[in-house]
Amino acid sequence: MAVSFFIPIFRRALAAALLGLSLAGAGAQAQDQPLRIGVIPSVANEATEQAIAEARQQGLDVKLVEFSDWVLPNIAVADGSVDANFFQHEPFLQLFNQRRGTKLQPVAYGYSTTIGLFSKKLKKGDPIPQGATIAVPNDPVNTGRALLLLRAMGLIELKPGAGHQATLQDVTSNPKGIRFVQIEGSQSARAFDDVTASVTYTTFAKQAGLDEKDGLAFDNTDPDNVRRYAIRWVATPERAHDPRLLKFISIYQQSPQVKATLRRLYGDLIDFPW
Repeated sequence: MAVSFFIPIFRRALAAALLGLSLAGAGAQAQDQPLRIGVIPSVANEATEQAIAEARQQGLDVKLVEFSDWVLPNIAVADGSVDANFFQHEPFLQLFNQRRGTKLQPVAYGYSTTIGLFSKKLKKGDPIPQGATIAVPNDPVNTGRALLLLRAMGLIELKPGAGHQATLQDVTSNPKGIRFVQIEGSQSARAFDDVTASVTYTTFAKQAGLDEKDGLAFDNTDPDNVRRYAIRWVATPERAHDPRLLKFISIYQQSPQVKATLRRLYGDLIDFPW
């Protein structure tokens, strides 16, 4: 009896030990792999590449994985194709989690920039013409943010209580007869030739050859927007404490060269809420 009782216990102990060694080996193997960060096309990636160069000098290998839209980077984090991503603000992340049933979480703040109304056909100070065509992002959170900016400019009115998830159906007054065109946000740079103006992020206006100072209006006058719309580092709960990720974020946040690059790219239209 003693022998037969001992053998199962020994086997379980041996299996647990082997599993522990396997997990430890997997963890060590993960540490040996490049840290994969999902991003979208953005001029701000230049600053992230600067941080990558500094990380390499400290023995940390980091790779950027670029996606063409604003959904795939979150899907890639959820399925483990990348370790984290760096492209979105928290309201966008919250809506993604609600709709997809995921539990992705913000890890740390990155930079905070603004959206603005930009145009290749109008100059600062020009009135918005009657019947103008204005492009706005087609995802719910950034549609709402765009509409709030247009309301602040006095171009439209919204239903009482309409907030950052306002929709076009919430527009109650449109005296200039503005025609709205909803486009994939990351494709904003390509739309300028086809519309009177576009509400978009500074990074996409710069991709289209516009200077960030030439925006017709901006939404960064509200201090609450600095943190609400700051770009966040995002990971799954399991990877949120990955030492490689935390080390890279620290390098990014503490690097004077990263800040200098972002200042060069965005001028005064950027904040650092970390």
